[in-house]
Amino acid sequence: MFTIEAIKAAHAKVKTGADYPAYIGEIIAMGVTAYETSVSDGNTTYFGAGSFQIQSGPKYGSIPVSEKSNQAKFQEDLKAHQGGATDFPTFCIDSAKSGIEKWVADLSAMTCTYFDKAGIALVVESIPEP
Repeated sequence: MFTIEAIKAAHAKVKTGADYPAYIGEIIAMGVTAYETSVSDGNTTYFGAGSFQIQSGPKYGSIPVSEKSNQAKFQEDLKAHQGGATDFPTFCIDSAKSGIEKWVADLSAMTCTYFDKAGIALVVESIPEP
């Protein structure tokens, strides 16, 4: 099964959102079936076959997540990030400002869903094929 160290090595290659599809292909090959990332501290839980799961632990200091969601602003920031205009830390800060609490990537369905603090899915998008 996969390790946090292997996932971190794959993630280290991601500089902008444009690098994301290659990262997804690499972690799928490791056996990751889904992951859930908390915007407030970057902790990510990775899921694999047979109920296997591991956590990354916090990746950065606490970022306050807005109580009020701003779907339109988040969609702008997401598009900019995916186009390579921002790095991952900036994307996390922008997400928090727009009220995004977490995102869940389902690598079987190849979707990523962004949730606010109320658990409402604000954006569901297809993950580009690696």
